[in-house]
Amino acid sequence: MDQSMNPRSQPSVDSPARTLPPLTPATLYLVATPIGNLEDITLRAMRVLRECDVIAAEDTRRTGLLLKHLEIQKPMVSYHAHNEARRTEEILERLRGGEKVALVSDAGSPGISDPGERVVRSALAAGCRIEAVPGPCALVAGLTASGLPADEFHFVGFLPHKSGQRRNRLERLKEVPGTLVLYESPFRIGKLMGELAAIMPDRPVVLARELTKKFEDFLRGKPAELAARLQERPLKGEFVVMVGGQTGV
Repeated sequence: MDQSMNPRSQPSVDSPARTLPPLTPATLYLVATPIGNLEDITLRAMRVLRECDVIAAEDTRRTGLLLKHLEIQKPMVSYHAHNEARRTEEILERLRGGEKVALVSDAGSPGISDPGERVVRSALAAGCRIEAVPGPCALVAGLTASGLPADEFHFVGFLPHKSGQRRNRLERLKEVPGTLVLYESPFRIGKLMGELAAIMPDRPVVLARELTKKFEDFLRGKPAELAARLQERPLKGEFVVMVGGQTGV
């Protein structure tokens, strides 16, 4: 997009700070935060966190560490899966009162397999303004470096924990065109490779873990090969799992 044609484009890094437009009152800002490397915080994200009235954080302790690193002091309220209903109404009240609220998850973009969807829907229904502050996202980081086709992909998020539900979901996903992108924990990654070996044995798979961190790692192979490697050497860290389409790479 030609930035000169975009009325919401931000001035360059070299522009004087006084030219930056102020934050808009009564706005919910969805602020993406680093998924590992703290250098990935954007200039715009830092400004929103500095200038907002309050930060709604998935884990205030974790966000507190990020704010300390950025030398930002700001009031915080918790917003997570166990208090969404109560906190959503509180956030709406703040927005109705004209406050500028920044929503952050523990890492990455709020609402992508993290809390955020509920408050966004409620804020829109209430006529409040929403503004995304884009930045780090594990699925994008993993997919773009995977070597698998990215022109068409299907993001699944986390699979169900129960075996029957997981298998049924994977059976349905087998028919979905394009690259599949999933999130998985280190405790179930071996199980997932076994399931893929049974359901999609010939598909190319890429496992990305510890993205943007010191020990970032990509493992590539067929599901059975990766299952064997994980049995030999269990790996820690959250995984982004990418499965190639039916025609392969």
